[in-house]
Amino acid sequence: AVAETLGIPPENVLAGATPAGKVERLRSLRKETGTDRIVAMVGDGINDSPALAAADVGIAMATGAEVAVEAADLVLIKGDLRDVVVALDVARHIFRRIRWNFAWALLYNSLGIPVAAGVFYPWFQKSLPPSLAAVAMAASSVSVVLSSLMLKLYKPPCGKRDSDTNAHIANINGGC
Repeated sequence: AVAETLGIPPENVLAGATPAGKVERLRSLRKETGTDRIVAMVGDGINDSPALAAADVGIAMATGAEVAVEAADLVLIKGDLRDVVVALDVARHIFRRIRWNFAWALLYNSLGIPVAAGVFYPWFQKSLPPSLAAVAMAASSVSVVLSSLMLKLYKPPCGKRDSDTNAHIANINGGC
């Protein structure tokens, strides 16, 4: 009933399966999708634990069985399925921020270290004093930390239409 309401095709729904059946479905999904795709499992009960452990990413509801929480890679505290969408979205934002910080630090240090080492001394007869070089290196670290703190401005997705399931995701985490 829930899958139908969300517009999920019946062939993509596995209901009433045994623990072994769930693990087998995960294996078949891996074979179908190839090695470059990640297969996730969301569950909350004892029967879900083997599949949560077998999945690339096991997501458990904290309101479920303790063994499911132990087997999972990620635990959703509130037990709201809409938080799966939020967790995936925040993970994408975090990974994007990590890549940005890495690129920024690489560029900053690729330019700053040669300047601090005196690369321009033969042409200008000036070098960067060690104290200023130390401040520049600290500024690199501070800029990465400040960039990471931008994640505090994260807003969960709201009112987006999921093109795969044609489901409408609204008021996630109590609204936008």
